Amino acid sequence: MDRVVAAQVLLKTVERGSASAAAEELGMSRAMASRYIASMEDWSGTRLLHRTTRQLSLTSAGERVLELCREIVRVADAVTEVASRADTPHGLLRVTAPSILAEAQLIPLLSKFAELYPRIRIDLQISDRTVDLVQDRIDVAIRIANHLDPSLIAKRLGQCPSRLYASPRYLTEYGIPTRPEDLNAHRCLTYTHLGGTEWTLKNHDAQVVVPVLGGFQTNDALALKCAALSHLGIAMLPRFAADPEVQTNRLVVVLPDWEPNTLGIHALYVSRRHLPMAARALIDFLATRLRDK
Repeated sequence: MDRVVAAQVLLKTVERGSASAAAEELGMSRAMASRYIASMEDWSGTRLLHRTTRQLSLTSAGERVLELCREIVRVADAVTEVASRADTPHGLLRVTAPSILAEAQLIPLLSKFAELYPRIRIDLQISDRTVDLVQDRIDVAIRIANHLDPSLIAKRLGQCPSRLYASPRYLTEYGIPTRPEDLNAHRCLTYTHLGGTEWTLKNHDAQVVVPVLGGFQTNDALALKCAALSHLGIAMLPRFAADPEVQTNRLVVVLPDWEPNTLGIHALYVSRRHLPMAARALIDFLATRLRDK
């Protein structure tokens, strides 16, 4: 018979004062409860209970076995808890993402993710640089790129189309470019990690590579957006981050018929086999939400 259940029956019998009361609480017949107690006595090789018509008491051996039964039930409950935790995503999840994606999309989505998975704790590391996932103990890196580290596993979450933007004040002062070549005469705000000295633009008929030079360069895409909003020049920005500013007339699309190459949004991780359940839950969640955007 199940010895864990037998231990539970013995504990409840002593606690409630009778096998009948223990059986009722545990949802079994009195005969079944008596069989479990008998199995415990067979296992220990000695009588565990003194039984009279009015009361029930433990033998000296029964007192020792009762303490062991408490330990059996405690261990069984702990194992059950581990099993239940294994079925439910939980624990600390270390994630890294670029600033502009975190501010515009990731953090709002993490709020919804936390509602679905309250037992997962997120440690979000904001960085536009390429990090060493092993050395920095990162579970998942969210990156906007088309050229990825081949040593890592990549899951495409969505796409990131970009455009050129400037503030109305900048365009009033310096003029509006009408051809890609006109960018040579403008302040082009550049991003260290992508196209720092030239921009590739395409329309329906052609693709051009334009050398760009300006008085401002940064390794932070969110700072690049702030620079454009501060009238410093023309910036290449993700549409998800800049289009809301167009709707409020804080930014204007420059060369609307020409667009940079669309980049992918990817989740990167070290091993498919050892991916934590919490990481898998986050990746699947983001793939669904970002794909729909």
